[in-house]
Amino acid sequence: MPCPIVTDVSEAAPPSADTLAYSFTLPAGAASCRVARVATRAVLKVHGLEGLTDAAVQVVSELAACACRFTPGEDMYVSLRYREDALRVILYDGHPRHHHPRVAEACEVRRRAALRVLGCVVRACEGDWGFGEGREPGGGTRMWAVLPGLGARGW
Repeated sequence: MPCPIVTDVSEAAPPSADTLAYSFTLPAGAASCRVARVATRAVLKVHGLEGLTDAAVQVVSELAACACRFTPGEDMYVSLRYREDALRVILYDGHPRHHHPRVAEACEVRRRAALRVLGCVVRACEGDWGFGEGREPGGGTRMWAVLPGLGARGW
């Protein structure tokens, strides 16, 4: 049986908040921070979630900038999902967990300091954030933030 080819895309359901699920990979560089912000704005607008834009763009920007500081020149992976009236932003960078406890602790302190503005934004939106070892086979660091819709709209 041949593969079906849809030629009339006008019948496709328009994007909604419930269908917001995007992921993209960017090089960890200054220009990519701008690309991540622009992409976040566009995605939220297309899905009718403009009210989340200010908080979401700030969060994506802070996460991307942190990835650029810790893994310049490597790739960063950004994921945007909207579920249960909350925007979930996840960013993976290639910075591996240190094996020496004191070095790992110092690195965590540096990352937490780099994400200080992110923490303020997320708390103001009554959300949650954190970072830890990446779950992917390549390792690295997974940073995330959850922005409840109501809190982000009021930010």
